[in-house]
Amino acid sequence: MATNNTILQVSELKTYFFTRLGVVRAVDGVSFGLRQGECLCLVGESGCGKTATALSILRLVDSPPGQIVGGEIKYHNENLLRSTGARLRQIRGNRIAMIFQDPQSSLNPVLTVGEQIMEPIRLHLKLGHRQARDKALSLMKQVGIPQSAERMAYFPHQLSGGMKQRVMIAAALSCNPEILIADEPTTALDTTIKAQILDIFRELKQQMNMSILFITHDLGTVAGIADRIIVMYGGRIAEAGSTLDIFDQPKHPYTWGLLNCLPTIAERREKLSPIPGMIPSLIDPPEGCIFHPRCQWRMSVCQQAKPPEYVISGEHIAACYLYQKAPASAGL
Repeated sequence: MATNNTILQVSELKTYFFTRLGVVRAVDGVSFGLRQGECLCLVGESGCGKTATALSILRLVDSPPGQIVGGEIKYHNENLLRSTGARLRQIRGNRIAMIFQDPQSSLNPVLTVGEQIMEPIRLHLKLGHRQARDKALSLMKQVGIPQSAERMAYFPHQLSGGMKQRVMIAAALSCNPEILIADEPTTALDTTIKAQILDIFRELKQQMNMSILFITHDLGTVAGIADRIIVMYGGRIAEAGSTLDIFDQPKHPYTWGLLNCLPTIAERREKLSPIPGMIPSLIDPPEGCIFHPRCQWRMSVCQQAKPPEYVISGEHIAACYLYQKAPASAGL
């Protein structure tokens, strides 16, 4: 559902990977909007299509085997799927920046971290070496890197995992992007550093009015930063709504399963309650609702047809036959 302050609108996005074994439907008809100044979180197990969705927005899907086969991705009123390569290079890292999952493999091992932060500044903002260095130093201080002037000369291997992630955030912020896509930015970090990185994202949202698309497999991580949450499963949206909707009034059986896996909730029952089974193959997914083989509330209709996105209330939707009423017109 688009609103006046929606700056990124994804509509019926389909990204498939054509392999020797068959077609992997990694993203299969996903629709959502990202608004100015909000944090929208994509949540789900590994393999549910979160990262493929993010890479599709910037058209960074490896081709072959990947290909965006359908849908629209509109940044303001520009369809990025029709933009030229030159235009995309103007947008990537400048208006829309992305923090990748593994800073160890994303940073160039033979360049200092200072050089890597300065590179997009010089490319997009056309600043001289001295000005670019001053801005890079300011960014390193902003993301909490101590002894920033000294560490600008460090190579990635000289920094801890948490420091590398801060460097990645600084590089992403270098051109003051309107949208920041963060793909699992806290996965490999310990609890203390993870909390510090999440604090940085909260500050960015508050101080810079930046729109953030935050991707994670951990529903508990997003509770303190998300305005809205999209729960993905099998390349599709299972449920979407405000943070309060998802945590206080979850409707999809998959969302119930994710919440039951959270230790803070499970401690009350003295044991975890895992979701039975495994994510099905996206080459040959089950007919009907893709979650039905793992769902204890499945009905016969669940095995026959893909459920539409039913409106629960306002912007709260769930793709589940438990809520058969007027379907949403075009997702969230």
